[in-house]
Amino acid sequence: MKKKILFLGLVLSLFTISCNKDNEESSTITADEASMNAKIDIANDDVSDVVEGEFVATMDNNVSGKSTEVSATNLPPCVSVIRVPAIGTAITPGTLVTKTINFGTTGCPMPNGNILKGQIIMSFTFSPGAASHTINYQFLNFYHNAIKFDGNKSFTRTMSVATATSPSHPIVVMNMDMDVTFPNGAVLERVGTRTREIIAGFNTPNVFIDNVYQITGNWTTTFPNTTVQTSTITTPLNVKMSCISVNKPLLVSGVITFVRNNNTATLDYGNGDCDNLAVFTINGNSYNIVIGN
Repeated sequence: MKKKILFLGLVLSLFTISCNKDNEESSTITADEASMNAKIDIANDDVSDVVEGEFVATMDNNVSGKSTEVSATNLPPCVSVIRVPAIGTAITPGTLVTKTINFGTTGCPMPNGNILKGQIIMSFTFSPGAASHTINYQFLNFYHNAIKFDGNKSFTRTMSVATATSPSHPIVVMNMDMDVTFPNGAVLERVGTRTREIIAGFNTPNVFIDNVYQITGNWTTTFPNTTVQTSTITTPLNVKMSCISVNKPLLVSGVITFVRNNNTATLDYGNGDCDNLAVFTINGNSYNIVIGN
């Protein structure tokens, strides 16, 4: 009987040690997890560029729906777009427009080097005189650099009021509710908002490469072990479309702060250079991580 009690005590001790280790690991923010977050951020920005560009293309020309698509979204030839009502049909105000953006099944290289496949299906009501528009979209077997995205997102696109120093320009609030599956099988859930504002290049609507965007927002990410992490953009992120010309990620500066339990970490995207590196810092220690494809 004494041996049984000793054995049971040993099992309980090992179980307690294991639980404490799991709790310690789940409360620590790692560079690998920061890298996973960065890859989701890059995918969100690529998707945002495509969806907003397709919306603008329809608003610019409601018959062809594609007169400015190449300049607005810089889509490569491997992408096809099907519109309902069909391209060639004039759209009247109040009509629900659906666009299916198909990147194929083998992988379509984007100008910035990211590989997309699958479909994005977007819809909105054609209201050319409205001050604000809501654009809904969902993913269908959609992959961004082998990372699978599921779920729904929506944009609220509003034109700002012009001032003496700033012309009227679009401000887009992105509502996120999605599951992200990485090639290793890890599934992350992200819920939150990102606000994206164009701060340069809007006065040249037919030139996409000179656009610069500023992003703010916050969201929560749930990891496979059910750990929940809060992310807040504490220094606005900047996205430079000109980085496409050197085949680099478009996020070039800004800081995201992560909080999990009592741990805080930051991810710094740099000083504005077109590169594929960011600096992850936790407990006074900094690490370079690769954020590109």
